[in-house]
Amino acid sequence: MANGKKIKIAIVGVGNCASSLVQGIEYYKNAKDNEFVPGVMHVNFGGYHIRDLEIVAAFDVNTNKVGKDVAEAIYAEPNNTVVFAQVPKLGVQVSRGPRLDGVNSYTSDLVPVDDKARPVDVVKVLKESGAEAVINYLPVGSQEATEFYAQAAIDAGCGFVNCIPVFIASNPVWAKKFEKAGLPVIGDDIKAQVGATITHRTLVNLFLDRGMKIERTYQLNTGGNTDFLNMLERERLQYKKISKTEAVSSQIEARGQTIAPEDIHVGPSDYVPWQKDNKICFLRIESKHFGDVPMNLELRLSVEDSPNSAGVAIDSIRCLKLALDNKLAGPIVEPAAYFQKHPPKQIEDRTARELVERFIQKYGTAAKSAPRKPKATVAA
Repeated sequence: MANGKKIKIAIVGVGNCASSLVQGIEYYKNAKDNEFVPGVMHVNFGGYHIRDLEIVAAFDVNTNKVGKDVAEAIYAEPNNTVVFAQVPKLGVQVSRGPRLDGVNSYTSDLVPVDDKARPVDVVKVLKESGAEAVINYLPVGSQEATEFYAQAAIDAGCGFVNCIPVFIASNPVWAKKFEKAGLPVIGDDIKAQVGATITHRTLVNLFLDRGMKIERTYQLNTGGNTDFLNMLERERLQYKKISKTEAVSSQIEARGQTIAPEDIHVGPSDYVPWQKDNKICFLRIESKHFGDVPMNLELRLSVEDSPNSAGVAIDSIRCLKLALDNKLAGPIVEPAAYFQKHPPKQIEDRTARELVERFIQKYGTAAKSAPRKPKATVAA
């Protein structure tokens, strides 16, 4: 049985991903411990049920969301993901955070911001809410804003789950900051349940397992949510492209092969408004069979983008809570390798999953004792 203790969460960025996360907590609140729930490893994850996630604070700059109950804000424009649960009021209002670099010229028309409104004291709100974990859902390219909230999490004594491609857990400077503060961090750039990156990695590993050489490959994506609109500003894509490319190229390099930078292209392609939160991915892998006979594979994948990552976020948060319970500090390598595209250490997905299972067994509520001093974890 789950232990009934709550995991108090603060959400940064009440967009489509936050909507799917909050809806999912409501949708699966009565799931049985042994029930199959697509997208999560276990309903009872080391002693924590899905319903044990409790939203206690949220931050945004969109005037359509600020001041509203989180349960209302998740359905406010420009959110356009599928609605699969009606969430009752949570009694938690969305606070006005600092604007910083979260809204750019492409998204400003869809994201109204009252620049005269004073942002809250984020650290104070986190402390008063009792938040233990801060989950970052800011737009891609929000370097300044992500670093602001990462520091706020440290100052408030919270763990941090970084779901976007601004490097925090995989940045040695920030990793050291969390370790020094005695706090865990999991990141960076969440890997969806069955999305473009995990599919690309899996197919690449299939080729490698069967003795094939990856000669050229690309991944192109289109979508109609604000994230794709935001990414029309190509300057914001530097770390997104690094994150997605390394997630694939790392699998090739781990087998002793190399691929030239000009022979691999992984990244967003374009914004198509009518797709809404649906993401379409086009993959191509070129190789050669025995006898140098050429072959290629092409794939088209269509997924609802935000629900595709919500279960992964729920498991990431529960891993963070286990790390907090056991006083682990710094980047938590095992869950990062399985749940994130750009972890501190890249590990093949099947191995990473086994490491997460061991992590649960070691640090879940069944564990006999917790370490006395904060320490960083490393993959076995």
